[in-house]
Amino acid sequence: MKPTAISAEALFEAQRATLKWQWIAGHAHPERRFDEVAIRDAQSAADLVGYLNYIHPYRVQIVGRRECEYLEAVTPDDQTRRISRIVTLEPPAVVVADAQTPPEALVAMCERADIPLFVTSESAGQVIDVLRAYLALHFAERTTRHGVFMDILGLGVLLTGESGLGKSELGLELISRGHGLVADDAVDLYRVRQTTIEGRCPELLLNLLEVRGIGLLDIKAIFGETAVRRKMPLKLIVHLVRKETMERDFERLPYEPLYEDVLGMPIRKVVIAVDAGRNLAVLVESAVRNTILQLRGIDTYREFIERHQRAMQRGE
Repeated sequence: MKPTAISAEALFEAQRATLKWQWIAGHAHPERRFDEVAIRDAQSAADLVGYLNYIHPYRVQIVGRRECEYLEAVTPDDQTRRISRIVTLEPPAVVVADAQTPPEALVAMCERADIPLFVTSESAGQVIDVLRAYLALHFAERTTRHGVFMDILGLGVLLTGESGLGKSELGLELISRGHGLVADDAVDLYRVRQTTIEGRCPELLLNLLEVRGIGLLDIKAIFGETAVRRKMPLKLIVHLVRKETMERDFERLPYEPLYEDVLGMPIRKVVIAVDAGRNLAVLVESAVRNTILQLRGIDTYREFIERHQRAMQRGE
C-alpha cells in the first residue's frame, strides 16, 4: 500500500494530545501538505523534520531556543531577512518549541505566506522525535499480513501458515516460556527505513490473543506488561505446514537459506512441519537461535558441507 499525503491540519490534530501545541498563525491554508518529491526522495523521516536550516527545504522547520536567539539577536532589518528566507524553504509547517515566544515578525510572515505556525512548551528534541516517529509510519510502505508476530529471544518473528495449524496456541506456549506478543491474527508491517520492516499490532487487537476453545485472552492482563511488545523489526518468518505438504513441496535440508519478499525486502524464512508429538515451541526457539547465529556469520550447514568435503579428500 502506498502512503498517502498528510495535511498540516491532520498533523496538528494527530499530535495535539502528545505535543500540547497551539496553532497561532497560518490558519488560511490548513490543507498545506508535504512536497511529494521531498517525500519520494526522503531516505527517512529525518529528511522531513529538523531544526531550522536554510539548506533543507520542504520539511517541518523546528525553531527552538537557539533558533529563536539566532532570529532575534540581530537588527530588525537582518531579522526580517532571516525570517523571510523561511518562505523560500516552503515548509509544510513551522513549530516553535522550548516554550519560546515566537518573534512577532515570524508570526506575521507565517500569516502572510499561509504557513501554519505551531507553538509548544515541549522541548525541540522531543518534538523532532515525536514527529519523525509519526511520519516514518505515515509515509512508510505498508501491508497487513495474517499470522502471529512475536518477540522471541530479541528477534521479531512472524508465525504464518494455513488456518487450523495452531499458530495462536503456539504463540500462547511461547508467551508462557517468557517471549513477547506483538500481534495475533493481523500484523501491520511498515517499511520504516531502507533495511527495516517494522511490525505493529492494529489498535483493535492490541494485547489480544484468540485461542480456539477458550476465546480472546488479554495477554497483558494475564501475563503482565513484559509479555507484550508495541513493535518489533521483522527478522524471521516461521512458516508452519502439514507434514504431507512438507514432504511434497520442501527440501529436508535446503541448500540455501530461504527468503520471502515483504514490501520489496527479503526476509529470512524457515519451514516447520506440524505433526503429532513435535514440540513446536522448542523447534521455533531453535530456528530463532540458528537465525541469530547466521546473522552473526555462523552458518552450520555450510560448515558441515566443508567438513564433509575435507573428509572426502582425506578418503575417510
